[in-house]
Amino acid sequence: MLDEKELNKIKYTTEQLIREEKIIREKNEKYIEFFINNSRNSFDTAKLLYEVSVNSDLNNNVGYPGFNGYLWVINASYYSMFYISRALLEKEGIKIKTEIGIHSIVFNALVYYFYLTGKIEKNILEEFTVAKNEASDLLGKEKAKELIEDYQNEKEKRSRFTYEMGLIAMENKAKTSLDRARKFNEEIRKMLIK
Repeated sequence: MLDEKELNKIKYTTEQLIREEKIIREKNEKYIEFFINNSRNSFDTAKLLYEVSVNSDLNNNVGYPGFNGYLWVINASYYSMFYISRALLEKEGIKIKTEIGIHSIVFNALVYYFYLTGKIEKNILEEFTVAKNEASDLLGKEKAKELIEDYQNEKEKRSRFTYEMGLIAMENKAKTSLDRARKFNEEIRKMLIK
C-alpha cells in the first residue's frame, strides 16, 4: 500500500513540517486522556450506529425506523483511529501545531515516527490509510448524492434490487471500517500502555 516513493514523500514532508515547527517535540502528557476518550467515544458511536442500522427492532424502538447510519459508522470508525493516533503521538511528546491539514499531518507523523522507525506494524498503518480514504470518498459521494437526489427521485427507474444492493455494499463497508478501527485501536492502546 505505501510504496517507497510515498514513504519518501512522507519523510520529506514531515521533515519540512518539523523545520516549520508545525510538528514539535514537547513532553507534556496533558492531552493524552483527552484523545483516548475521544477515540473511545468515536468508536462507541460507530458501534452504536452500526447496531441501530442493522437491527430493525432497535431502530424501531428508538423511533427511527429504517435508520441507515452506515456512512457515519465509517466516519466515526476513522475518527476513533485518528484520535488514538493523536494520543500515541502526544505520549511520545510529538505535538501537531496546526489545524490546517491536521488529518494528513497526523498520518504523516504516525508514518514518520512509528512506521519508518519500525515501532508499528505495517498492516496496522495500512488499515488507517484505507479507513481515511474510504471516509473521504464516501463523504464526497454522499454530498453528490444529496445534490442530485431530487432528480433521482423523479426518474424512479432505479430498481429496488439495485437500491438494496447499494445498502448491502454500504453496510459491508461500514462493518469493515468498524473491524479495522477495532483492530487499530487495540494495537495502538497496547503501545500507549508501554
